[in-house]
Amino acid sequence: MAKQRRPLSGKVVAITGGARGIGKATAEALVRRGARVAIGDVDLALAEQTAAGLGGGSVATRLDVSDRASFEAFLDEAERQLGPIDVVINNAGIMPTTPFVEESEDSFRRQIEINLIGVIHGTQLAMARMIPRDSGHIVNIASQAGKTGVPGIATYSATKHAVVGLSESVRGELRGRNVEISCVMPTVVNTELTAGVGQKWVKPVEATDVAEAIAEALEVPRFDVYVPKSNGALLRAAALMPRAAAEAVGRAMGTDKLMTEVDHAARAAYEERAAHSTEGDRDSAAH
Repeated sequence: MAKQRRPLSGKVVAITGGARGIGKATAEALVRRGARVAIGDVDLALAEQTAAGLGGGSVATRLDVSDRASFEAFLDEAERQLGPIDVVINNAGIMPTTPFVEESEDSFRRQIEINLIGVIHGTQLAMARMIPRDSGHIVNIASQAGKTGVPGIATYSATKHAVVGLSESVRGELRGRNVEISCVMPTVVNTELTAGVGQKWVKPVEATDVAEAIAEALEVPRFDVYVPKSNGALLRAAALMPRAAAEAVGRAMGTDKLMTEVDHAARAAYEERAAHSTEGDRDSAAH
């Protein structure tokens, strides 16, 4: 029997990194479904502009996901303006591309702080609000890079593996409660975060595709959310292969070159912003 869809009308949703990319597309998809959205982003001016364009009573607050106090203040303000939070979407993140041996300590520390610690903050703080009410849904945006190793984004891939593991562990802790968790794992997404990436090797999806998948997972809850869905079967099949065979298939598909053969000039603007951000936008890039 098909599961009954849960209406999103009137639901209060907090989205990190919501000023652009996947976060913005998700906010748009949820507002169309009647949700009330709070956008948290390090770029307050852009967040306010995005919220104003969304309508539907959307609000914006400056948010540094790596700072727990900032995250808690964001959720407090969202609840003050919109009411108790029903959904927290941990979407913020950054993805520098570089050979690992050349990566700076500042780069890998920033990715860990934003991509992993930010999700830990958001998940913990959401649970603290939702468990007493026995209601709510946490959505963690990981990546298909959290299921396999991707040359050129070793630290990013490590943080996304951690997000997948965190989400799986929390799912076990929430068993028996009416608090849901979903882990969203997109392939390359056509956003600023993937500017200059060798997308000739892998067909990208759009931010709107990821946004619709998130909305569907809120309407009909499920844990594993692959975008596109077909990649879930491919990754499960690869996991059953001997390592050498799986790696050979990946090389044949060109995925080993996806994040190494990049146009650094095309990525310059994004890399500069990410390098100086405290909390970047999560545009779910790799696989």
